[in-house]
Amino acid sequence: MEKPASLKVDKPWGRFEQYTHNLPCTVKIITVDPGGILSRQYHHRRDELWVVLDPGARVELGEQVLEPDPGEKVFIPRQTTHRLSAIGSEPVRVLEISFGEFDEDDIVRLEDVYGRAGG
Repeated sequence: MEKPASLKVDKPWGRFEQYTHNLPCTVKIITVDPGGILSRQYHHRRDELWVVLDPGARVELGEQVLEPDPGEKVFIPRQTTHRLSAIGSEPVRVLEISFGEFDEDDIVRLEDVYGRAGG
């Protein structure tokens, strides 16, 4: 899948930003506690679009390390290694939109500080 484009629409009361339209997807908000770190992982059957909601996010995306600001978007194609962590003193929330077949068992963990096994 190619990176989805968001659509911004101005309204008399403000605006909205649309991230998906008539596509099968799963939407959730991930909250990472201060100092918390997700496993370094990838997925076989889904792409993900992350919209950062709070300051203090660190995203490992392949070989890149990003510290996106609130409102920034990070697209994660399937089979791309990624990890999210909270580097500040407050929790970090990320809106995750998964495109494709969503299944929590489709997580291949390469490294996990909590001792969880791979997918």
